[in-house]
Amino acid sequence: MNFGEWISRPWPWYVAGPLIGLTVPALLVLGNKSFGISSSFRHICAACFPGNVPFFQYDWKKEAWNLFFVAGILLGAVLATQLLANPQPLQISPQLSAELAGYGITEHNGLLPSQLFNWPALLTLRGLITMVLGGFLVGFGTRYAGGCTSGHAIMGLSTLQWPSLIATCCFMIGGFVMANLILPFILSL
Repeated sequence: MNFGEWISRPWPWYVAGPLIGLTVPALLVLGNKSFGISSSFRHICAACFPGNVPFFQYDWKKEAWNLFFVAGILLGAVLATQLLANPQPLQISPQLSAELAGYGITEHNGLLPSQLFNWPALLTLRGLITMVLGGFLVGFGTRYAGGCTSGHAIMGLSTLQWPSLIATCCFMIGGFVMANLILPFILSL
């Protein structure tokens, strides 16, 4: 197997998980920095639109490394989709395909069902709930919880922070409730 084949295939959890986990001690040892993505939005707002909002009045330049970290994630994602994309259609479970068909969703050629995530769908009740209200709730929850899932579950748990354990448990419970109770109701609209 050559490098191109090796890098383009999904890595097993026992390789990818520890590599992600090693980011935490690397950031702590190399620069006493905390891992987290959602804080970059605050830094961008503080840099671009400081205004008179006290939440954005701080020295964001000390956290500029985080913006480079997020830019690297975005650049890596763009390069991966352009250079390592699998030309084969995405395969999903037949059970999931049948369940989605029950809600009238038959087009799922990518990671997101095209019948749900497109501009015309945004102007429907289902689209407003899933994209606009859902996006607002994710942003609100991130701010209210003091961080996103990656920050709490990866950084917070590895540094044994009790609030991160509570937040991660709540993220998981919320995900189960959403996927099994709320989403089927929304998809039936």
